[in-house]
Amino acid sequence: GSLLLAVRFYSSPAQLIPSTALGVLLLILSALLAYAGIRRSLRNASLLVPLCLTLSAFWSGYGVILILAGQGVLPAPGDARDALVPGLATFTLALLLLAVVGFLCREPVLALVAAAVALASAHEVALHYSSSLGPSAVACSHLIVCLVGGYFALGRILYFLSKGKVALPGTDLTKEKAQEQGRGSAGSPNPFAAPGLLLNMLSASVFCCRLLGVTHGLSLGHVPWLWAAGTFQIGICVLSYRAMDVLMATAFGFTSILKFAGGYCLLYPTWQPEEPSFPTPFLVVFSILFAVLALFLSLQSPVDGLYLLVFVTYCIALACSPRGFFAGGPQGVAGAIFVASALVALMHLYSVRARAKTLPGKAAVKALLARSSLLKLREGPDPHAPYLGYSKYADAEVLAYGCSVLASFALTATGDPQAPLGTVVIPWVVVAGGILKLLGGSVAFARGKTLESSAFILYSVMWIIWGLTRYSGLYGTARSFHAAVGIVAFMLFNSFIVFCSLFLNMAWFFYSLTFMLIAVSFLLDAIHALPAGYDIAASLIFGLVSFYCFLAALSSSTFEGCCFPMGRPMVQLSGVGAGTTKCLHLPARKASSVKRIADILRNGGTCGIPTDTVYVLVAACSRPDAVERAHRSKRQAQDRPMSLWISSLKQLEPAKHLFTPLLWDFMEAAWPSPISLVIARGEWVDFLGMKDSAKYVGTPQSVAIRIPDCSVTTHLIDLVGPIVVTSANPTGEADTTHHNQVYAKLGDKVDAVLCAGPSPENIASTVVDCTKIDSGNIGFFRVGIIPKSQV
Repeated sequence: GSLLLAVRFYSSPAQLIPSTALGVLLLILSALLAYAGIRRSLRNASLLVPLCLTLSAFWSGYGVILILAGQGVLPAPGDARDALVPGLATFTLALLLLAVVGFLCREPVLALVAAAVALASAHEVALHYSSSLGPSAVACSHLIVCLVGGYFALGRILYFLSKGKVALPGTDLTKEKAQEQGRGSAGSPNPFAAPGLLLNMLSASVFCCRLLGVTHGLSLGHVPWLWAAGTFQIGICVLSYRAMDVLMATAFGFTSILKFAGGYCLLYPTWQPEEPSFPTPFLVVFSILFAVLALFLSLQSPVDGLYLLVFVTYCIALACSPRGFFAGGPQGVAGAIFVASALVALMHLYSVRARAKTLPGKAAVKALLARSSLLKLREGPDPHAPYLGYSKYADAEVLAYGCSVLASFALTATGDPQAPLGTVVIPWVVVAGGILKLLGGSVAFARGKTLESSAFILYSVMWIIWGLTRYSGLYGTARSFHAAVGIVAFMLFNSFIVFCSLFLNMAWFFYSLTFMLIAVSFLLDAIHALPAGYDIAASLIFGLVSFYCFLAALSSSTFEGCCFPMGRPMVQLSGVGAGTTKCLHLPARKASSVKRIADILRNGGTCGIPTDTVYVLVAACSRPDAVERAHRSKRQAQDRPMSLWISSLKQLEPAKHLFTPLLWDFMEAAWPSPISLVIARGEWVDFLGMKDSAKYVGTPQSVAIRIPDCSVTTHLIDLVGPIVVTSANPTGEADTTHHNQVYAKLGDKVDAVLCAGPSPENIASTVVDCTKIDSGNIGFFRVGIIPKSQV
C-alpha cells in the first residue's frame, strides 16, 4: 500500500496511477489488512492488531475519496483537500500514539511502520496547504514503510529457510509469542477497544475541522470517513464480543449509529437544498441509554465510564440544535470527543501491551463494592455456565434490547409525507433496529439461544423493511393488499415467538407481545385504518418494555445475582431446561473439581469428562448400578459396546501372565494415546473388580481397553479405579466436542460434567482389533485421530 502511494506522489502531478485505480487497490489492501489483524487477534494480543485495523480503516476511507475524486464527484478544486484533511490529521495522531507505545513496549519494527505512515500523513496535510513542501517528502515517508516491511519479510523468509537458525533482529517472533503467552489471557483488557476509540477520533475530526476552520464546509467528501468509521466499529463490536467484553461492544454499537447518522446528514443535501431535521425525543432517549451504559461501564472501568459521558453530552447537544451535526454546539462537543478518545486510546494501547492489566480506577471500584452485601461484580465471563451449544462470543442481548429502544422511539417521529427523507430516521431504524439487531441475533444463535436469535433476526428484518418503506418514500401514499399480507405473515411468526416465550421468562413474553402491537400498527396503516396516536402509543409501550430488558441484561452481565429480574417461565415443563439443572459443571483446571467428580463416580454417579479426543460419558467399574444407568441413558446399540479405561498398565500387572508377550509389548508401545485396543475377553477382566458390571462392557468375545493421553482423565482414574466409557451422545449422533454439549445431548441423565472447554480434537479414537495379534494380524474397527500407518 505504501509503495502504491509512494509511486503516486513521486509521479505527481502526472499521476502515474489514476485516482480511481489507486482507490480500488487501497480498498482491496484495507480488506487484507483487516483480515490480518483479525487473524492475529485470535491468537495473542499485540499492537499489530490495532495497527492493522487502524490502517485498514484509514485506507478504506482514503480509497473511497480517491474514487469519488477520480469520477468527478468532487469537482471544486478544494473539495478533495477538504475531504482528505480530517482523516489524514486523525490518522497522523493515531499512528503516532501507536508508534510511541510500540517504542515503549519494544516493538521497533511495528513502531517504525506506524511512525513512517504518520509522518507521510502529516506531510500530505502540509502539502495540501503549502506547495513549497513538495510531494517527494510524502513519498519518502512511504518508502521508509516499504523498506521496513521488506526487512521484516526478508527476516521471516531467512528464518523459515534456515529452520530458525538465522533470525534478523526484530523478526524472531518466538520470543514475542512466549512473552505474550506468559502474560496469559485471563483478565487481560479488550485488545479491540483501542482501534474502536481511534475511530471515534476520526468521526469527531470531520466536525472539529469544520468548527476550527481547517475545512471550508461539510460535504459529500466527508461521508466516506464517517461511514468507514461506522462500518469498522460494527466489526470491532463483533470482535469485542469475541473478547468477552459486553459493555464496550455495546458502546461501539451505539457510537457506530451516530456515525451512520452523521454520514446520512451530509449526504442528504446532495439531492435536497435544505439540511435534514432531527427527532428530538429520540436523541434524549439515546443520551439516557449512553448514561446508563456509562454508569455500568464505570463499575468495570471508571476511565471508560467517564469517557462515555462525553457522548451523553453529544446527544444532548444534537437534541438542542435544530441543525444537528451542522451546528456549532455539537461540533464543539466533537472536539472534546476527539481529545478524550486520544487519551483513552493511549491508555488502552499501553494496558494491552504493557504489564498493566487494568485501566486506572478499577481497584478503587472493586474495593468500594467489596463492602456492599447487595452488589457483587462478576469476575469476567463464566465459560463453564451451562447453556445449550458453545460459543466463543459474549452475550449480545444488551445491544439488541438497546437497539429496540432506539428504533421504537425513532418511530415516534412521523416526518413530512412530502419529504420523507427530511427527518433523520432511516439510520436510527435501519442501522439500530435492523443491522445491529441482526448482529445480536447472530451472536445469540452462536450461543445456542434458538428462540432469542429467531426473534432478534425476525425483528431486524421487520425494522429494515418497514424503515426503508415508510421513511424513504418507497411506501408513498399508496397502500396495498400485498403489504398487508406481508405484515400478517410477520405477525404469524411473532405469534409463534410469543407462544414459545411462555416457556422462557416473563420479560421475553412481554417483549415479544408488545412488539405485536407495533406489527398491528403497521397492518392498520397498510389498510388505512390506523387510529390517531395508536402507532406512537404502541412504540412507546414497546420502547419502555425494551428499556427494562436492557437494564436487566446490563445488570446480569455486570453483577452476580439479578438486580432487575427477567422473571420465571410462565409455563413450566419437566425435562431438559426446566428450572435450574442438578447437573454440576465443574472446571477441569481445579484439582478439587476432579476430586469431586471422583466422589460422584464412587457413589454411583455418571459424569461427562474431557479426554485427549472428544468428551465421553463414564461410570466406575466398581458400581454396576452406575454402569447400567450409563448404558440406559446412552441408548447404547449392540454394535457399539462400552469400553474400559485404565490409568496405567500397573493396574493390569496382577493379570500380566494372562496376556501374550507380544500383546503386552504392543500395549506398552501404544499407550497412553487415542488408540483403543480390542482384545479377547478372559479372566483378566475379573482382576479389575468389575463384578456384575462386566456384562455391560464389550461383547461376550472381546473388550475394548485404552489408557487415554490426558492428565486430567488419568488422574481421575487413579482416584476412582478403572472406568467404563462410552461417547457422550445418543447412539447415531455426532461426537460431543464441548462440555455444554454433554448437557445439551444427555440432559439430566448425567450427574456432573468436568468442563475443559472445546475438545483438543474433533475426531474420536482409533479402534484396533488385536484379537489375532499373535498370528501377525491386526484389524481396524474405526480409523480415528491416529492413522493406520502410525498404528
